[in-house]
Amino acid sequence: MDDFLDLPTLIAIVVAVFVLFRMRSVLGSRTGNERPPIDRSRSTPTEKAAQNDDTVVPLRPRAAQPDLDDERRARKLEAEIEQASHGDEGLANGLKAVAAADPTFTPKSFLEGAKAAYEMIVTAYAEGDRQTLKNLLDKDIFESFQRAIADREAAGQKVDFTFVGLPKVDITEADYDKKNVLVTVRFQAEVVSATRDADGNLVEGNPDQIQVIADEWTFARNPKSRDPNWKVIATSQLD
Repeated sequence: MDDFLDLPTLIAIVVAVFVLFRMRSVLGSRTGNERPPIDRSRSTPTEKAAQNDDTVVPLRPRAAQPDLDDERRARKLEAEIEQASHGDEGLANGLKAVAAADPTFTPKSFLEGAKAAYEMIVTAYAEGDRQTLKNLLDKDIFESFQRAIADREAAGQKVDFTFVGLPKVDITEADYDKKNVLVTVRFQAEVVSATRDADGNLVEGNPDQIQVIADEWTFARNPKSRDPNWKVIATSQLD
């Protein structure tokens, strides 16, 4: 018993009790009101950032993205206008006026539509397709085309027609007259056309040769209209 209570043993017991007491005072004791530990594996990216830095700044909200899209579209439109105007300042200003009045307008998309319309119109004219012409032409221009078709039919003539392509298409004028946006396009087209009489005799053209024709057409639409289609309001055949 005396050996168990020797001086070194008593000193060790006192030191152990003192250490335990200090650990309790530093770490505290659980009271049941402690905050639960953070599950970092389930935290969102923003929460994880906040855990690492109390001064973290939130990322820009997605609502700001349309501004970037608008800026990108504006740069794209500017580049298309510069390319379509070929250094002609008056034409460039006209295209800008059209784009300002009609936000759906871009030179590239317009020219694609104009080329498709040109092919449909010249083909419909050769075939006597009045309904297609009526949908694509202004009333006065449609009446002019219709009279020419009627005269051809009255003479018993028919047209053999093949549209080959459009090697060159350019915008030559653009304007906004406060009511309609107007764009004039010069077409250089390659076609095969042969007009024959009632007996099959060749009246005009050549069924075995590609012919190059040049036209200048003006397209128009009201930018306030819900109808997105453009109509041809003027045509002229160039030499």
